[in-house]
Amino acid sequence: MARGTTPYVHDTPVSIRARLMLIAFMASALPGLLGLGRFLQARSLAIEEDTARLVQMAEQQARTIDERVRGTAQLLYGLARADELVHSANRTTCSAFLKEVREAYPQYTGIITVLPNGQMFCDSLNTGRELDLRDRAYFQAALSAPTGVVLEPVFGRLSGLAVLQVAHPVRSAQGELEFLVLASLNLQSLLAKPPLPVPEARLLLLDDQGTVLASTDAADASHPAGSSLSATPLSRFITNAEHQTAELVGPDGQLQVWANAHSVASARAGIHVSAGVAKNALLAQADRRFRQDLVLLGLSALGLFLGVWALAEYGVRRQVGRLTGMARQLAAGDLSARIAQPLPSGELGALMTTLNQTAESLEQQRTDISELNTRLQQSQRMEAIGQLTGGVAHDFNNLLTVVLGNAELLAEQRDMDPRLRAMADSIVTAAQRGAELTQRLLAFARKQALDPKAVDINQLVGSLDPMLRRTLGAHIEIELIRAAGLWSALVDQGPLENALLNLCLNARDAMPDGGRLTLETANVRLDDEYVQRFGDVVPGQYVMLAVSDTGQGISPQNLQRVFEPFFTTKAKGKGTGLGLAMVYGFVKQSAGHLAIYSELGQGTTVKMYLPRATTSPTGQNAAPVVSSVAGGSETILLVEDDAAVRHYAVTALRSFGYKVIEAEDGPTALALLDQVGPLDLLFTDVVMPGGMNGRALADAARLKRPGLRVLYTSGHTENAIVHHGRLDVGAQLLSKPYRRSDLDRAVRAALSVPSG
Repeated sequence: MARGTTPYVHDTPVSIRARLMLIAFMASALPGLLGLGRFLQARSLAIEEDTARLVQMAEQQARTIDERVRGTAQLLYGLARADELVHSANRTTCSAFLKEVREAYPQYTGIITVLPNGQMFCDSLNTGRELDLRDRAYFQAALSAPTGVVLEPVFGRLSGLAVLQVAHPVRSAQGELEFLVLASLNLQSLLAKPPLPVPEARLLLLDDQGTVLASTDAADASHPAGSSLSATPLSRFITNAEHQTAELVGPDGQLQVWANAHSVASARAGIHVSAGVAKNALLAQADRRFRQDLVLLGLSALGLFLGVWALAEYGVRRQVGRLTGMARQLAAGDLSARIAQPLPSGELGALMTTLNQTAESLEQQRTDISELNTRLQQSQRMEAIGQLTGGVAHDFNNLLTVVLGNAELLAEQRDMDPRLRAMADSIVTAAQRGAELTQRLLAFARKQALDPKAVDINQLVGSLDPMLRRTLGAHIEIELIRAAGLWSALVDQGPLENALLNLCLNARDAMPDGGRLTLETANVRLDDEYVQRFGDVVPGQYVMLAVSDTGQGISPQNLQRVFEPFFTTKAKGKGTGLGLAMVYGFVKQSAGHLAIYSELGQGTTVKMYLPRATTSPTGQNAAPVVSSVAGGSETILLVEDDAAVRHYAVTALRSFGYKVIEAEDGPTALALLDQVGPLDLLFTDVVMPGGMNGRALADAARLKRPGLRVLYTSGHTENAIVHHGRLDVGAQLLSKPYRRSDLDRAVRAALSVPSG
């Protein structure tokens, strides 16, 4: 080892592969937490939804009972008037008739007639038995009931099943009881329904004493028909019905969810309807979904780990190993070391290529490098940077000129395939970005070919104002403060516009939630005291152009480095770090001065001091000649949400002779359509608040006024709007900002289109 060199130290306590695997593990932890949160939310939602379904089940069952009772009452009313019951004293004939009726209505276990003395006269089962029904509550109630039906849930003496006795007293014209016709509605048959909306749920019918009348699960040993639940929490909940839902512990010790039906008719019949299910059953679906999510998460995590392992092994670790091997050879003094082909693509391949080229350069200049001292090395390095910047910029600009020129020629071909045109447009955009980057490098290196002339800064700021408003967005408020009697500045106008635009874009990025951007001009004299404080400026008269924002501000430690090349406070990938360095290089090359002031939370101000010109600006463009106004007398409905723009448009249109009706948004315009008379044109903005844009307004207006002509206006370009599908092909559009002549021509063109 040569004397004075530092030995190569291989210190990798944590490998790249291990770090990538750790990142993959941390990345998979977040989906796991999200899955757990989703599981807990799904469980809670499942309980709420299924509890609501239980209530619906109980209510539906109560409505079914009510409907059956009404149907039974209608049946009994009809039977009471049948000749076989009214005029026949033949018990056999009466029983045979009731048998036919019961067979037609299988929901009844039996239909009987009862004499006023309580003896059964005939029955549908034709048993011939003698029954005394005087002790039945429904019979006693029927004796005094003048009309209607009497209800009582009981267990039938003939069938032994839980039934709802529906009795109808038949009285003579004098009001005397002639006989009682009674139908026994099978309660268990009412529960024989299709699959319930809540799996594993059950329906339960109880009487006022807490006796189980029927259950959807007839084989359930915990609630068999005829069993008593009196004094149990379930019975108290069902019979009292203070709450519609409750969670109770079942006989098996599991938590159950029950829901009551609030039905006045069922309660009058002495029947309480309730639906219940084990709480674990409600959570089964959420638990299954959670298990599925765990499986998917596990598979995703496994795939992620395998992918990261493969990337770390083949895409990173092995390539880094090749770099490390060559670095060790170079560290040992072997300048003939090279990384063999093939080289990978991407940054690692570029790094390997650069390393090979560096090795070649070092090998060629080994003798020279060993003879240079530290100061000479630094001088040569700075000179090499300057030469590299100029040479690369020159060659790259030549290439970009060819690429950009040919791409624009391709883009102008009207018969080109749309996909090829899109590719050509993409090439144009990429070439323009490359040109901008090259220009920034030249500005930083102060190697621009500047052509300074006398420039009216106020006029320049005014001409850039519309473009800035479009570029920065509506969330940025722009204020111009232009000094009266402003001197002319000796500067190259093109690079100055680029520098100003760069500062405005930086200000916009510092105000992501919106804010105020202020452009200010002033005449300034920098005296000796100021020069002594900064040291890099010559005393004299300058034209100041300041850009201020109300954004986040810059910390003091970063404020000292903002003009360094490749230093940026933006997130990775959001900036090149050449913006302010370019501005600084341009201003210094223009014999000016740049100052920056910032406070955290208050905003930032960048001031460009440009040297005063001794001559007046020349070559100013004459004002364009505006064509004569044609005007008209038609009626126009103007819809514009911006008050200032609306006022301007209304004033201009009325000055042309048009009759104008104005509205601030779509709903207001639609309301006016129902009030105004004939209308010739709808002139509407495309993007408006209130939930209705210009296209939706036009569609709705044409439903009210078929054939209505429409003229759109927008702050976006026509192509952008068409590319986004907001306007149909051939729609009339007037782009903002527009002049009076533009407005007149667009309105006349829209009105000249045949209606319909």
